[in-house]
Amino acid sequence: MYFLDTSYVLALELENDQYHHLAQQHWQGIRVRLPPILTSTYVFDEIVTFFNSRGYHKKAVEVGTMLLTSPSIAMVHVEEHLFHEAWNMFVQHDDKRFSLTDCVSFELMKTRQIIKALSFDHHFVQAGFQKEPNVETYR
Repeated sequence: MYFLDTSYVLALELENDQYHHLAQQHWQGIRVRLPPILTSTYVFDEIVTFFNSRGYHKKAVEVGTMLLTSPSIAMVHVEEHLFHEAWNMFVQHDDKRFSLTDCVSFELMKTRQIIKALSFDHHFVQAGFQKEPNVETYR
């Protein structure tokens, strides 16, 4: 199982993203044997807000609808216990630049025993997880 992060979706969708071609290449490689994918409502919010705040409401709706209706993606609603665990992690890691959404993702991955994230965010590695694609592998 993979955890789907904001950075991966943005790289797939934005042609001017530095990792766009790498994300597209990686996605084509894994979609044939697509494992289950999990994400959170916080990641969903980040993605939709990113597009909408830049004046791309139609794109926000398109990507949001795709995430909500995809049979390959399970979305976890961030409930109170998960939120508090993530907040505690956020408070404890003043040495890192983890966002609260990052901490929600990490706590969710820990509780679901997910070790791999579809992400370009180095914070996943800092938190002890693996991320794909490995940028160095594709250079």
